[in-house]
Amino acid sequence: MTLTRFVTKNAFRNKRRSTLTVLSIAFSLLLLTLMMTIWRAFYLSDGSVESSERLVVRHRVSLTFSLPGFYREKIRAIPGVVSVVPVSWFGGIYKDQKPENFFAQFGTDPDEFFKTFRDLQMPEDQIKAWQRDRQGVIVDDSLVQKYGWKLGDRIVLQGNIYPVDLELNIRGIFHSNPDDKAVYFNTKYVEEAVSFFKGQAGTFSILAASPADVSKIASTVDDMFRNSPQPTKTESEKAFGLEFVAMMGNVKAFILSICSAVVFATLLVSANTMAMSIRERTREVAVLKTLGFTKRGVLGLFVSEAVALSLGGGVLGAGLGWLMVYGLTHSPQFISFFPLQVTLGIWIAALLTSGVVGLLSSAVPSYHASQINIVDGLRHIG
Repeated sequence: MTLTRFVTKNAFRNKRRSTLTVLSIAFSLLLLTLMMTIWRAFYLSDGSVESSERLVVRHRVSLTFSLPGFYREKIRAIPGVVSVVPVSWFGGIYKDQKPENFFAQFGTDPDEFFKTFRDLQMPEDQIKAWQRDRQGVIVDDSLVQKYGWKLGDRIVLQGNIYPVDLELNIRGIFHSNPDDKAVYFNTKYVEEAVSFFKGQAGTFSILAASPADVSKIASTVDDMFRNSPQPTKTESEKAFGLEFVAMMGNVKAFILSICSAVVFATLLVSANTMAMSIRERTREVAVLKTLGFTKRGVLGLFVSEAVALSLGGGVLGAGLGWLMVYGLTHSPQFISFFPLQVTLGIWIAALLTSGVVGLLSSAVPSYHASQINIVDGLRHIG
């Protein structure tokens, strides 16, 4: 019998206890994987190259206030600005108000939209068809799969914020990564139907010439309109998205506290299992020493067993975490401005955490076991 086989067999000697331990660790690592995935999506992911060059201009007070349309031309004249488009939330109802039929709806300028959002992919003929049709709309391919839409179909969005129902013709199907599950139509449609919205925009999206221009453009825009009746707040696209995260509270502290609690709970579970297992095998330790095992050898055996159990739970937990994130992000009801993905780095971090937990939880009981005297061990009854 090889040493690896010996360690594996002993790790699952008590199958019920070992299985429960692995499942407990797996559940803890599942939570840890989810928290690390959310942390990466919110704070570590840089998004696409194009998104790092985009800014969002909104009303300084609140998103519920709109901005004058003439701001667009003033912004366009700032050095480093490549293009500017209005992006206004419509908030209409498709079919009914059930959550599964909700998706993002924005009014914009078809002529300059794809100059600003270069990371969205759509055939050129569909772009031109959308630009020619005032009632045209382009839709995300994930919505096409969900509702069975096709080019030329007509969809109706019932006005919830604005007193108008939009009858839109699907002129294009675009692909985005991650799926934003959104539709974009010509904002002139709403302006012509709603008098108070004419010459207004919810926000402006800016494409800068390079990431280095982003901060300069942001400060220039805000300085330009600082003393106007509608002051602005300009920030990077990622910072704009993080503002929605901040509405939920101190998300960073929440994630860190959950991760700390998970690691601590996993450590307790693993330590309890190893302490019970080693205490039951006192006489076995004496026999091993009689056969020639050194203190270091006994210590290594017990630590290896604990690490094997923890890694087993870690692999299972990280795998379940990947399945959960995959299922969530591919759900028709899921909408996120952040790329949720269990990356290789998260896998490695989860497995490393489980391995370290196994090592730490078994260190003390394994050390005491390695110090057992052969005679005292053989006399032990337990």
